[in-house]
Amino acid sequence: MLLVAGSTGMVGMEICHLLASKGMPFRAMVRETSEPAKVQRLKDLGAKIITGSLCDPESLRAACQGASAVICTVSSMPFCYQPGVNDIQSVDLEGVNNLIDAAKTTGVKQFIYTSFSGNLDRDFPLRNAKRAVEQHLKDSGLIYTILRPSMFMEVWLSPAVGFDAANAKATIYGSGDQPIAWITIKDVAKFAFACLTNPAARNAVLELGGPQNISPHQVIKLFEQAKGKPFEVSHVPPEALQAQYDGAADPMQKSFIGLMLCYAAGDPIEMGTTQKAFGFPLTPVKEFAGV
Repeated sequence: MLLVAGSTGMVGMEICHLLASKGMPFRAMVRETSEPAKVQRLKDLGAKIITGSLCDPESLRAACQGASAVICTVSSMPFCYQPGVNDIQSVDLEGVNNLIDAAKTTGVKQFIYTSFSGNLDRDFPLRNAKRAVEQHLKDSGLIYTILRPSMFMEVWLSPAVGFDAANAKATIYGSGDQPIAWITIKDVAKFAFACLTNPAARNAVLELGGPQNISPHQVIKLFEQAKGKPFEVSHVPPEALQAQYDGAADPMQKSFIGLMLCYAAGDPIEMGTTQKAFGFPLTPVKEFAGV
């Protein structure tokens, strides 16, 4: 039996779909406030639903009881963020550490944690929380895998951050010439699933990207080719982002701007060795764009 924590999120739901397609029994941990439609989707996949809170260690021990492995994709950002209730401190840091402790206490053998790229290494709240959790997991004694994906195509090439392909408009952070190892959520889910059995994942930190490191300007050219029209492009220089960061007070705002600053610096990842060890093809931006 596997436990998926963060099952209603984008990556967690994709992992649950993959587990269901492979006929693997799993529990999906949800919050009391989780969207009923998402919970129903998990039930339809055959998941055993268990209600738990990362702030309630007893509920976490109940969720972990009898599980052989935990896959954790939990984050308060961006959709569940509530200051003082469901935030970076209580969820991404203390909450995930609570889950690691519960897994160890109940005899779970393996813990797979979704962090983000090691190149995203500026001083901001979400980065600091994730790196602290990574260390706590390494020190736990559990067999661990830390997944460090680069920029999700579904997020960073979407209107949510100013990339509006439908209207041929794009906001670019930085020069636009910096290489980034864009990756799809589906590919991250495939890695999480494969880590359950692949020896290369045992006590490993895996930097994950797509098959190419390409710049935002190159991405725009692919989308222009797919859409058959030129994009209106605007740039936000790092200096402007830094000024926004310096003026931000909320940890989520600081974290979003911190991620944009990391985007502006670039995030190249060499995937040759990892791809050889895992053996499945990775989705290129060209395919995501529909070229």
